[in-house]
Amino acid sequence: MKTILITGASGGFGEAIAKTLAQQNVKLILTGRNKTLLDEVCGYITSNSASKVLPLLFDVQDLDACRQAVNSIPEEFADIDVLINNAGLAVELNTIDKGDYEDWERMINTNIKGLLYMTRLISPGMVTKKSGHIINIGSISSREVYAGGNVYCATKHAVLALSQGMRMDLLPHNVKVTHISPGAAETNFSVVRFHGDKTRADKVYEGFTPLVADDVANVVEYVLSLPKHVCINEINLTCTAQFNGLIYRRP
Repeated sequence: MKTILITGASGGFGEAIAKTLAQQNVKLILTGRNKTLLDEVCGYITSNSASKVLPLLFDVQDLDACRQAVNSIPEEFADIDVLINNAGLAVELNTIDKGDYEDWERMINTNIKGLLYMTRLISPGMVTKKSGHIINIGSISSREVYAGGNVYCATKHAVLALSQGMRMDLLPHNVKVTHISPGAAETNFSVVRFHGDKTRADKVYEGFTPLVADDVANVVEYVLSLPKHVCINEINLTCTAQFNGLIYRRP
């Protein structure tokens, strides 16, 4: 039974990935910051699949919390085969001269440092057993920049660079690394970006049909289904109406 750790699993892509992979009879370690939401996801999986699930409540921005959480994993779940670095966020669309320092810290600490912390804590086990797969959820913003996206786009550029560096570093140890870059997707992403303003968030997707979390979950499922000798290094996916972060087909 494969053991899979997913960060940011209490909503959005992480929740969808967890529910999708749970249908494969696996052991899931799900992390999140919101106990109520995380418990709901774990309860759903327990009720609707044969998979075993372990919730870990902590913030990936906090290195000590990451260490304590990983050290608390019981032996039954300790041999981790797959790490899915999904936790991430965007905050606001301010120009650089009006950027909020706290917003910058949240994005940098979650999108870059959190990914690094979890990878550093989990990857040594994969190196030891010469097997494993790390999937980093990036963004089409990993390769482009849009107005107001300055720091967020910079963090996602970093995720792409780190994914490529990890692939090189872990190649001798038979550990796969995949970078998945979704485009516009209607999850809680824009609600978080706009500090809970759902009306403002909904306007982002007006006039076209965006991706949904299940679309990304299906891609993750496919990537993990491939034979041991096949590694997808990077996937970019958008809805049909989107070319990049700037060009959409709208009525």
